[in-house]
Amino acid sequence: MQLKPMAEFKTCCAGPKATFSLETAAAPKKIKPPEVAVFIATLAAWWLVYQSLLPVARYLTYDLIGLTPGSHLADAVEFFIYDTPKVLMLLTIVVFGVGIINSFFTPERTRRILAGKKETLGNVLAAFLGVATPFCSCSAIPLFIGFVTAGIPLGVTFSFLISAPMVNEVALVLLYGLLGWKVAAIYMGTGILIAMVAGWVIGRLKMERHIEGWVTEIRAAEAPVESGAQTLRDRVRYGLDAVKDIVGKVWKWIVLGIAVGALIHGYVPENFLAAIMGKEAWWSVPIAVLIGIPMYSNAAGMIPIVQALLEKGAALGTVLAFMMSVIALSLPEILILRKVLRVRLIATFVGVVGLGILIVGYLFNMII
Repeated sequence: MQLKPMAEFKTCCAGPKATFSLETAAAPKKIKPPEVAVFIATLAAWWLVYQSLLPVARYLTYDLIGLTPGSHLADAVEFFIYDTPKVLMLLTIVVFGVGIINSFFTPERTRRILAGKKETLGNVLAAFLGVATPFCSCSAIPLFIGFVTAGIPLGVTFSFLISAPMVNEVALVLLYGLLGWKVAAIYMGTGILIAMVAGWVIGRLKMERHIEGWVTEIRAAEAPVESGAQTLRDRVRYGLDAVKDIVGKVWKWIVLGIAVGALIHGYVPENFLAAIMGKEAWWSVPIAVLIGIPMYSNAAGMIPIVQALLEKGAALGTVLAFMMSVIALSLPEILILRKVLRVRLIATFVGVVGLGILIVGYLFNMII
């Protein structure tokens, strides 16, 4: 009996479509060695530039510009020259890496993961999923509509919408790089806890009737099936596009935040901030939250301000409460949500999240 070549082998119990050919089977695309070398060289260059930022900043401040060491202006200028490229470089490499990760989490895939889950499990899953997804408060309306029409419970939707902008993966890495892993871990843990509990409470209140009628009338279209698996090169391109999109949008806010941080670092006396935002001032946490709500900034833009406040003696819990209120309860986000939520539901959202932020502020002022 003569065996046929493997290239002509056909599986049994199958029609012509089941034909398998070693010659025609699509082999996975591989990254070529020169591309790997370029990638490694780029990372090495980034690291060398990053390590040289502090001596360059000191040279520019004291040798080139000629400012007097120890003066208020010199401290502010050095802070600005050093932190601006440092934060932007950290942001760029983090967004690139997170962009590759986020290529696995499209909005439609996120909706499919959350749809159909039990509400309590959904709150936990939504809060953690919010950390890994690149959605900011600007995306509140389309995300809210998409989640509601996909059949996701209201409380689960709020857990995601609280976690996604507040426990931002970029902010976590920047917090780790600038303030250490303890502050980053505290921020992530408390942010996720607030998102889970706030979403669970809102879900228990059964406030679906306070969603604007036009939202509930929308019928969710069936999620399109994603065509084909993306190659590694596609995901690298996705990461580069994320850098262009995200860094291109937020760099102005970051520079503005660093400028504010530089002014605080150079000119605001330590005793003043310690008195206003220190542990001893019981009213510092609610004042920080009230000040933060009218403001608008993304998480990355807040990091330099947080760093400067902590260096000047502000209490960690108060600073975390201030940062969380700016990001999770900003007035622009509330105005955007008014288009899809009625006033009572918005007030409940602000009250529940605000109470969680106050508890976090007081708790960490007590234990740290």
